[in-house]
Amino acid sequence: MKTNPSPDWTKLQHLYPVNREMIWLNNCGTTPANTDTLHAVNEYLQGYAARGGSTEVRKYPTVKKTIRTILAELLGVEAEELSLIHHTNEGIGFISLGLKLKAGDRILLLENEYPSNIYPWEHWKEKGVSISFVPMAETPDGFLENLKSSITPDVKVVSLSAVHWCTGMPFPLEEIGSFLAEKGIEFVLDGAQGVGLLPVRPREMGISYMAFPAWKWLLGPLGLGVLYIAKEKLEGLNFPFKGTGSVVNDEVYLPYREELKGTDRYEISTVNFIDWVYFQSTLEMLHKVGFHNSMERIYELADYLSDKLRDAGWKLASDHFPDFKTGIVVAEKEGLSMENVVSNLKKNGVMCALRLGRVRFSPHIYLAKEQLDRVVDLVSR
Repeated sequence: MKTNPSPDWTKLQHLYPVNREMIWLNNCGTTPANTDTLHAVNEYLQGYAARGGSTEVRKYPTVKKTIRTILAELLGVEAEELSLIHHTNEGIGFISLGLKLKAGDRILLLENEYPSNIYPWEHWKEKGVSISFVPMAETPDGFLENLKSSITPDVKVVSLSAVHWCTGMPFPLEEIGSFLAEKGIEFVLDGAQGVGLLPVRPREMGISYMAFPAWKWLLGPLGLGVLYIAKEKLEGLNFPFKGTGSVVNDEVYLPYREELKGTDRYEISTVNFIDWVYFQSTLEMLHKVGFHNSMERIYELADYLSDKLRDAGWKLASDHFPDFKTGIVVAEKEGLSMENVVSNLKKNGVMCALRLGRVRFSPHIYLAKEQLDRVVDLVSR
């Protein structure tokens, strides 16, 4: 992955107006906008107001190419293997409906998984395909053993997350991918909590299909996501969603055509282009910062917060996997109601989340350590 010079983090903090209002520590949930993005979107809207669809500001082909090029470099895939969709749920749904399973096959999912990687698979139960769950574990190695012991000859698909959304624990994707490839099992990834936080590299990890949103670690807009399908898998999928934007030369409406695009066939019709402009802006910023620098900064902030909480008597989920990096800090303290802690933090301008009875914090690069000191001070009172 490309390494850039160390950024000026203080300058970046000033780009985020949210820092003047509150401390946003729910970045693995949703992320706020920065002033450069506001300028980019406003610039496009002014151009659109003046000239409509003929505006020369932020033109469709250029924006799409920029987004796919930056993401392809980040993921180590080809740009043509990526499609801009709406969210993870939609992407997993496209994959699930496209796979060719038969009665008697089995799908393995993750225990306590986020619904976006559960509900899209449930339609298979009506077709005689069973769904089972891999038990969680407190360590990545423990989970790998649970997965291996769950594999039987009827398992044809395993769909997992890159990081558990409730604990922050990353899964050993490379080891999982290698194991599943040996068994001839399709590996589907929900990359929502991973892409932009961890070096998720589908080609190197044996991942054939993946979906993830724009609005978490990539700092993009709500309602925009990305679908990855390995090019050698594309034509083997059923495609029941053909739309105006699915075919080659889609700007020519007649005569109707049969030839489908690459993975961007899943951009079925008119897109929400304002979201694309938003996403282009945040990706360009992260690309300039350097994705490696961004990841390391998130780890640094998460480690700093973890150390402070640990010193204050809190127990951390990450203590069970100290050799694995994570940007999600999940903590609890005996004798305290975590629900009350989250509520009180919110009243004091700190946004975090309650997950499985613990407090979940997720910093990003626009935060400062002084803000984290403030959070620890609040929970220590």
